[in-house]
Amino acid sequence: MSDAEYDLLVVGGGPGGYTAAIRAVQLGMRVAVVEKEKLGGVCLNVGCIPTKALLKNAEILQTMRRAAEWGITFDNLRFDFAKGIKRSRSVADRLSRGVEYLMKKNGIETIAGHARLTAPETVEIEKDGKMVRTIHARHIVLATGARPRELPGLPFDGKRILTSTDAMTLPEKPRSIVIVGAGAIGVEFAYFFNAVGTKVTVVEMMAGILPIEDRELTKLLETSLKKQGIDILTETKVAGVTTTGEGVEVAVDAPDGRRVLGADVALISVGVRGNVENLGLEKLGVAVEKGYIKVDQGGRTNVAGVYAIGDVIGPPWLAHVASAEGIHCVETIAGKDPPPLDYSAIPGCTYCQPQLASVGLTEEKAKAEGYELKIGRFPLRVLGKAVAMGESEGMVKLLFDAKYGELLGAHILGADATEMIAGLALARRMEMTGEQIFHTIHPHPTLSEGIMEAAAAASGEAINI
Repeated sequence: MSDAEYDLLVVGGGPGGYTAAIRAVQLGMRVAVVEKEKLGGVCLNVGCIPTKALLKNAEILQTMRRAAEWGITFDNLRFDFAKGIKRSRSVADRLSRGVEYLMKKNGIETIAGHARLTAPETVEIEKDGKMVRTIHARHIVLATGARPRELPGLPFDGKRILTSTDAMTLPEKPRSIVIVGAGAIGVEFAYFFNAVGTKVTVVEMMAGILPIEDRELTKLLETSLKKQGIDILTETKVAGVTTTGEGVEVAVDAPDGRRVLGADVALISVGVRGNVENLGLEKLGVAVEKGYIKVDQGGRTNVAGVYAIGDVIGPPWLAHVASAEGIHCVETIAGKDPPPLDYSAIPGCTYCQPQLASVGLTEEKAKAEGYELKIGRFPLRVLGKAVAMGESEGMVKLLFDAKYGELLGAHILGADATEMIAGLALARRMEMTGEQIFHTIHPHPTLSEGIMEAAAAASGEAINI
């Protein structure tokens, strides 16, 4: 065993952790990162990145099935499921190696093992069941992330009852799948499996899919997914799941009564829980509330010198939030006094097709907060670039404060919505008005013109509708 002195020790090498570590080096700190699995965390290895690789497969398949629209015909279209999975893993592995390079480039020591706080400024590292090292650091940032939440009494088995990690590494395509939960993860997997030929049924207890998104657009998306062949059961609760010799049976209570859904596998996608166990938090008295580490705006816990960022501190469970919190936290440690993070201007993205992206308030939330709204809508079916692409499904919807004109919320359903939302996040962050947005000249022909037209529509000045 050996002792080492660091200005900062980061526990967890995901997007929040490795970003915090790099920023800390830029600020002159000596830094180490402890990671018990692979650098890049859930997002890079079994989350954001490999799922997007799989969703690209689904998108290409969809396009090829429509190829006749572009005058392209062919025979015997086939999809190699195992090869698609293999490509997704290779993408994740390549980017994980990229994070390893960034650690070396920035002189950050990477320590493999499980970290446990034993005293202020002291962490013990355990590997293969043995304590192998004690580390002393002036500041400790916990970035241990989260894991899929199980349904009560229904543990994951990795074969029939799946987590999202299990679902993206299946050895062969299931003939049928029941997906419990229609948040972003559930909807994305529903889109992927349907595109590759699996019979998909989605079960959601709320009134519609993607419950935190704007209801007008989620209704449109729900209709689109149903047209693609996905069965969606809303206002439906899972009463129980049993495994059989060849699959699963999911008992659900729907508005029309109890029914049983049979499938090869069930994917449980009902949220996540923070990785707070076995970190030594109890010994030091670090406050945990509802399964998440409690912090202030700077990421400080109630114990001096101990900080936390990312999914382990609770929602929103997004990689870009974790990264931003990591930078903010280490700048706070360094005495930079950074401005508070603006959680009202965080974009959210769902990568099915059509894509759904948003930032700021939904119409329902804005009205509940008492705002009088001016709403601009622009359908993609009349947008030149969208029609030329053959991707004219969806709309841009912008919400403005009627009193001051400020952009309160932006919602896009359509092709490349997840790319376009960044501009509106900037507009929201800069408190731009509708007039400022539609008087900003947008290039033609582009999908982004839909943003300009929606902003103009809120004031009755849209040209192309």
